[in-house]
Amino acid sequence: MNRTAPIAGIGVLAVAGLALAGCSGSGSPAAGGDVTITYSNFISAGGNEKNLQAIVDAFEKENPGITVEVKTLPYTDYFTALQTDLAGGTAADVFDIEFANYAAYQKSGVLAALDGVDTSVYQASLVDAYATDGTSYALPSSFSNVVLFYNADLFDAAGLAYPTADWTWADEKAAAEKLTDAGAGVWGDYQPISYHEFYKAVAQAGGQFLTADGKVGFNSPEGIAAATWLVGKSGTTMPTAEQGAGTPDFDSKLFADGKLAMWHSGIWMFGGLADAGISWDIAVEPGDTQHASALFSNAVGVSAGTKNKEAATKFAEFLTSSKTTVDTRLTAGWELPPIADQTALSAYLDITPPANRQAVFDSLEEVALAPSIGDGQAEMQDIVTEELTEAAAGRKTVEAALADAEKRITPLLG
Repeated sequence: MNRTAPIAGIGVLAVAGLALAGCSGSGSPAAGGDVTITYSNFISAGGNEKNLQAIVDAFEKENPGITVEVKTLPYTDYFTALQTDLAGGTAADVFDIEFANYAAYQKSGVLAALDGVDTSVYQASLVDAYATDGTSYALPSSFSNVVLFYNADLFDAAGLAYPTADWTWADEKAAAEKLTDAGAGVWGDYQPISYHEFYKAVAQAGGQFLTADGKVGFNSPEGIAAATWLVGKSGTTMPTAEQGAGTPDFDSKLFADGKLAMWHSGIWMFGGLADAGISWDIAVEPGDTQHASALFSNAVGVSAGTKNKEAATKFAEFLTSSKTTVDTRLTAGWELPPIADQTALSAYLDITPPANRQAVFDSLEEVALAPSIGDGQAEMQDIVTEELTEAAAGRKTVEAALADAEKRITPLLG
């Protein structure tokens, strides 16, 4: 799953009325009869489809009167499809959302209130993230963060020490330059030039993407340092867009094929790399003046237009907190379940690869949460990625790109 892709932008508020006027699900069930509910997701795309199916199978076995139809889309396409479904009143009974978009969805009225759910089984901070005025409108399904993957074979061949939690940007750059052999198609580093990487890099440089009073903060010396760090890799220690960077799954294939020494990506990639024919491990991402790891959270909502709310809610609970889900996620290395039971999570550390799985939890000590501005979120993300892409292509200076991004984003901030 590629978290760096922009989210397409039909306004949620503009489609809310249509969504609620439509009908989700397969029709009203007869009293005591079987029901079919639909679930639209991106969380399993890219290697975890079988793991999701195992959870669905277990749910259906425990609930023989409920059948779940699953629709899986890649992250790059998912939100465009969701917005279209919301506009047409054809949204699934249960569907994935992200924390960054929760506020807009909740405000629009497309999420059903989840009364009667036992939220004590989840980490309290994640429950609070998807609640409004004390009422849950979505259930956390997972959380994850970004770490630095590295190919131990390439480091060994170059006679270089492996990355550690003490590394800085300078250490990473020095190693990447030594490990890059563009002629052989081997690259030292890969970090997507995008909004998701930029807001985190700004924090690593000691700055703020948005100020405490909700204004643009990234057009600053720290923001310039962060943008320079990202765009400076293109064509030097990592491929350019013309060489494939930014195309779906390009980075994961490059790493799995042994052609990439270091890779900034999320722990959701562990499962997909389990059978890769390379020796790899992870470390806490280097920072400039400080560490700041990206922390992501996914959730599932129940459509406000569903005809089968009870069944849909029951599935949403199972999908997010059942023992089957916890065991499946931990065994597969498929992000982390949002449960409060820390003893259950301790088994996660015993699973290899990667050997240094402790880095996942070490990264949580200093995190950078994604800025959230509500209705303008998708547009803000697109603007930042567009402007950074212009800088990476040499069509703008970093300073001009950030100044233009500030001008375009400021009207979105209200």
